[in-house]
Amino acid sequence: MIDLYTWHTANGRVASIALEEFGCDYDVHPVNIGEGEQFEPDFLKISPNNKIPAIVDRDSGRTLMESAAILLWLAERHHRFRGDDRWETIEWLMLQASGVAPMLGEAHHYLHYHPGNAPFAEEHCAAEAKRLYTVLDRRVARRGCLSGAYSIADMATWPWISRYEWQGIDWADYPNLQRWYVDIAARPAVQRGYDVPMHMNPIPLP
Repeated sequence: MIDLYTWHTANGRVASIALEEFGCDYDVHPVNIGEGEQFEPDFLKISPNNKIPAIVDRDSGRTLMESAAILLWLAERHHRFRGDDRWETIEWLMLQASGVAPMLGEAHHYLHYHPGNAPFAEEHCAAEAKRLYTVLDRRVARRGCLSGAYSIADMATWPWISRYEWQGIDWADYPNLQRWYVDIAARPAVQRGYDVPMHMNPIPLP
């Protein structure tokens, strides 16, 4: 049994979708980041960086923060969802962690929550979002998914793309990524994981 500490953010959904895909038994502990619950001392013991998601594996006592680390641990433990090549999967997982998540997160901040306050930042974030979408579109055009077979790299990236409306994206420019996105959105495990810790809205579809 796994304890999942999360909230309904793109990064939080990375972990819940993965736990559903791997078929893990888990209990959900909502961490309301809007009310600062991520800074409470008990949560700090599990996630020293005060970020969701985080997990505790009751069987081993292992705690893990950072969504990429959680996905790698699940893939190694269950020997599944490692794509056609393990290092290729890790490569695209690292792109998600170092590029997709932080830059699209910035796009949410400037383009969705605070539009009109920082024109230079908005321009930069919009341009970088489009660049990343282009990189991903070309990749899935060649490989179907990010590392061939559906993998933890796709699980990590998909929730961030599900906020495409916040990023000012025109799907007409990214037909291959749109196909990838819709195919993954149809997976039952993704649909279940999207509604953790609670249902907020239907999965956006182009």
